[in-house]
This record gives sequence, C-alpha cells and structure tokens, in this order.
Amino acid sequence: MSTHNLEDMGCGTSSVKDTRSEQVLKAALVIQNWYRGYSTRLKARQRYALTIFQSIEYADEQGQLQLSNFFSFMLENYAHIHEKDPEIVARLFGSTLQDYKDRQDYVAFVDVPNSYNGPRLQFPLTFTDIDLLVDAFKQQQILHARYVLEVLFETKKVLKQMPNFTHVKTSPSKEITICGDLHGKLDDLLLIFYKNGLPSGSNSYIFNGDFVDRGRNSIEILMILFVSFLVYPNDLHLNRGNHEDFMMNLRYGFTKEILCKYKIHGKQILQILEDVYTWLPIGTIIDNEILVIHGGISESTDLNLLHRVERHKMKSVLMPPTPLDGDPDTNVKKKKFNATIVPGEVKTSASHSEQLTKHEWEQVIDILWSDPRGKRGCYPNTSRGGGCYFGPDITSKVLNRYQLKMLIRSHECKPEGYEICHDGKVITIFSASNYYEEGSNRGAYIKLSSGMAPRFFQYQVTRTTCLRPLYQRVNAIESSAIRILRERIIARKTDLIHAFQLQDRSKSGKLSMSQWAFSMENTLGLNLPWRSLSSRLVTTDTNGDINYMSSFQDIHIQKPVKEAQSTLIETLYRYRSDLQIIFNVIDSDHSGLISVEEFRSMWKLFNSHYNIHIDDFQIDELAERMDLNKDGSIDFNEFLKAFHVVHKLDKLNKSGSGLA
Repeated sequence: MSTHNLEDMGCGTSSVKDTRSEQVLKAALVIQNWYRGYSTRLKARQRYALTIFQSIEYADEQGQLQLSNFFSFMLENYAHIHEKDPEIVARLFGSTLQDYKDRQDYVAFVDVPNSYNGPRLQFPLTFTDIDLLVDAFKQQQILHARYVLEVLFETKKVLKQMPNFTHVKTSPSKEITICGDLHGKLDDLLLIFYKNGLPSGSNSYIFNGDFVDRGRNSIEILMILFVSFLVYPNDLHLNRGNHEDFMMNLRYGFTKEILCKYKIHGKQILQILEDVYTWLPIGTIIDNEILVIHGGISESTDLNLLHRVERHKMKSVLMPPTPLDGDPDTNVKKKKFNATIVPGEVKTSASHSEQLTKHEWEQVIDILWSDPRGKRGCYPNTSRGGGCYFGPDITSKVLNRYQLKMLIRSHECKPEGYEICHDGKVITIFSASNYYEEGSNRGAYIKLSSGMAPRFFQYQVTRTTCLRPLYQRVNAIESSAIRILRERIIARKTDLIHAFQLQDRSKSGKLSMSQWAFSMENTLGLNLPWRSLSSRLVTTDTNGDINYMSSFQDIHIQKPVKEAQSTLIETLYRYRSDLQIIFNVIDSDHSGLISVEEFRSMWKLFNSHYNIHIDDFQIDELAERMDLNKDGSIDFNEFLKAFHVVHKLDKLNKSGSGLA
C-alpha cells in the first residue's frame, strides 16, 4: 500500500472520529438539556408545594390572632365568667406565680421514686448534666417532672437578672453560632451539636426563638437549652420567639405534649413555663453591630424603648392590653392585628401597672412577628395577620438610626435553611429541617465573629442512610401539600359552591380556568397559584373548562351526628382547633368536660364574634346530642375529634406526574 493511500486512510479515520465525537457531544447536550428541564420542573413542583404549606401555616396564624381577639370579646360579653371563674381572667391577662411560694408549692412535694431510671440532675448543674440529658434524650427517656420543675425555676431566677437585649462580644478567636427555629425537632438540635459541638465557655450559641410547638420533642429541647444556659449563662443566649407563648402552645402542640408526657404534674409545668416565657430576652446585639431578633422590624421600631420595656408584663404576645376605664387607648383599633377589639366594660384583674402600654405592646409584636419583603416601605403583614412587612429602605433606616450593620432573624422556613436579602443587610436563619414534610427543606446555622463574613452550615436530618432521589422527595412533599389543601377546600365546600354558582350563570356545572381560580382565591384567601395547581385538584374537559364540583371529589367530612346540616358540620370542622382551645381555657380543672349551658353560651359568643350564620336551634340540638349520657356535660375533646376528613382515594402519585 502506498504512502499516499495510507495518508488517505488516516484522514478518513480522523473524519469518522470527529463525526462520532460530534454525535456524542450532541447527545450529551440533549440529555443535559432534558435533565435541566426535568430538574427545573421538579423544583417548580417543590416550590409550589412549599407555597401551599406556608400559605396554610400563615392562614392558621391569622386564625390564632383572631382567636386571641375573641378572648377579649369573651371577657367583655360573657358577664359571669370573671365572677364564676376568676382563674380564666387571671390566666389570660393577669400574673401567674408568686415567687414566695414557688418551690414550696411546686417542687417540694414531687418525689423521684427509686424505680425511676431516667437521667438524674445534680444541682448546681455542670457540663456533665448537659451530656447526661443529651444521651438520655437520644434514648427517648423522659426527664422526671421534679427535675423539669427545678430547671424551670432556676432558669426563671437567672433570666430575671437579664436585660431585654443581651449584648455579646466576639473576636477572631471566639466565634458565635446562631440557630433559628427548632420547633420541637430534637434530631436537628442533636445534629447541630454533633457537627458544631456542645455549648461551652469556648463555643457560644444564640438560639433565636421558637424552640417549641409542631415537633414531638419540645420539652426535651427546652431542657437541653435551659440546662446549657444555667451552666454557661454568659455563652448560651436565648431569645423569645412568637411561639414562646402559651396561647400559641394551645394550638400548635406543646401544651398537648406536656400533658401527655407529664400526666400528674403537667399542669404545674405549664403554669411555670408561662412565667418563664415572659422573662426570656427579646433580642441579642453582637459586637454593637448585629441585631438578632426573632421576627423583624417596622418603620416605628424604637430600640431605646424596647430596652426599657418591662417584658415580663407581656404574658401572651397575642393578648392586646385590656382597655380600662380612663385608658386613652380605649376605642382605638388594634391595628397591628388587623382586627378591631370592641371596647369593654368588664374590668379584669389586670391593672395599668401589670400591663404594657398599647405602644409598647405593638413594638414587641413587630419584632416577634414581622417579615422582610422586597417591596419598599412598611405595610401590614396580611399573610400572618400580625406584625408588618418591611422593605429594604426600612431596614437601612432602622440600622442606620442605631449604628448597626446587619439584622439576623428567623421566623420563616427557607428551602435552603437560610436566605440573604435587603442588599445583604438581612439574614433569615431557620434550623428545623424537614419542617413541613421529610425532604421539604434544609436546616442551617450561622457562625460569625468580629470582622469576618458570616459562614453558613446546612444539613438535613434523614431517617435513611442515603437521601431519596429528588423525584421521590418531591412526590411525597407534593402529595402531602395537596392533601392538606384539599382539606381546606372541603371545609369551605358550601361557600365555594355558592361562589362557583355565581360565576356559572348558564348553570352548566363548568367554569373557565380564570373563573375557577378567582372563586378559589376569593373564598379561601390563600394567595396560591391556582392555575398551576388545578391539574391536581380538578378535572377539565377538552375545551379546558373546569367541572367545578370535581373540586370536592374523593373527599368528605365525617359527620359525628348524621342529622346535622352540612353548613354546621363544615363550620365546626373549620373552627375545631379554635373551639378546642376555647373550651380548654374554660376547662380550668382539665376534666375535659363542660356543661351544655356553657357550650351554648360560648358558641353564641363565638358565632357573634366570627360572624357565623348558624341558627341557634341547630346548636341547641347539637348540644343535646353531644350530651351522650344525659348528665348535662359534654366531653368536647372527644366530640371535636369526631370531625375529620375522609380521603376516599389517598393517592401518592407514584407515577410522578405533578404540578408543572
């Protein structure tokens, strides 16, 4: 073969290789583009699911704030309540415990039996007690009530000596770690300590509120934090969050957790906790440069005033100061909660000296409840119903006013565990991973020191040795979100049908996508992307019109009383959490029973305050049926549990089809 032919063959081989390389490259680009699109669609579905969770969470908080207003309304209108049971008034507005009888009445008579095999604390506490608690709680042991009470009293004693804002110093050789919401998720706290070390004189921490509620281990988290605080009071700092509030605990699970774990002494523990909450500092200032508070700020935030506020007078952040005779705030709308408190004529046990002023109360509400937004200005926080939204201009204005450089806050779940906004001047840190559902979000904490940029550390607790594929996690999150959204929808079935029918003038049973979306948002007020969610909620015809009754397919509310009208059942289901809280407050002896007459009286007040259109005769008939053994009493907890949603087809969407 000639040299020329060999050269020709060589060129041919090179050409074939180039062609194949181009084909491989094109195929790789096609696969890459497909995967990017696939990943984008999955993340969009995850984002929509998180939006559902957050919208419903904030709607519940609005309900909690409205409920707080109801208690004021109740005290003003339920004429016999303060005569019949002054303990209710004292619980809502007055002081709780008197120092002189603390230990004698609560600790002295609680014995630890020899049979108890849980952790035994030694007072005064040392770092070995922190290790002891952590190890015990890893093994799911319960700390004896005697030790819980001792820790709470000791914590209160130290907290009372502290200012409203703790001032801390760092240096290049001494960092501080800042953690956000934990919400009873013990595994997250243990993972933080595993990665970052236990609190110590050389390992300082700030825990920025919302230690409790939602998760199953709130008391364990409190005990670890309080014991660590007692051992290292200068190196572990605790800020109050909006969930360090007995009114929030009634709705979001901590009260129930305590009464379940401590059946004998649970009531005493809760009473003391209510007092401890009031003494928690409301913020921390690092190096005179960084403000750490739970929620946020407003255009009127006055740090000088907040330094002077007598914080222990705010028993529940949710209870506005009670208007009293001669009070200049009487007849003033409580604008921070976007609701009106009707001025009352009934005097409570609280006096001016026992309450914050309205202005002081609003200042505290803002720092515990507010959220940052990209829009300039300061405007009502319509999602939560309390506090405000504050824009980047407000952040700059407040920070400049007090010569501060940064605001670190928590209060909002973020997919990555943290978020930076307002030109780097505001950081949100959230430490409860899997907050809404397993895989829904990461947790994070911040480490910082003087002169150094903040460093972020992310994590995610998982029950398995390896994280599930993204599509499986998204399917699970999405299915859970759609499930709770459908429960919201069925609770407003009558109202939604009325809204649909107003749009359906031809009585075809169908609406356009825009008509359906308008009706859903106008009725439910959840600020959700209804068009994107429609494929998971309703059926459409070939023209894209929606069969609006399919909004309620495969789901219904179980009726504990078959004869009850649907409107009544939906109303009781929708407000069941509120009613349970109200009845539990009235039920001061925790018997679980109230009289039929009390039920009727409270319902009529509730009906009036919430503007619910239910005839009295329906309630009277229901009350009679609730009195199962005809002894004049109602077991309201068991009754309200009977109202639940039944999902006929509990689909997990294994096929992977989704929102996007």
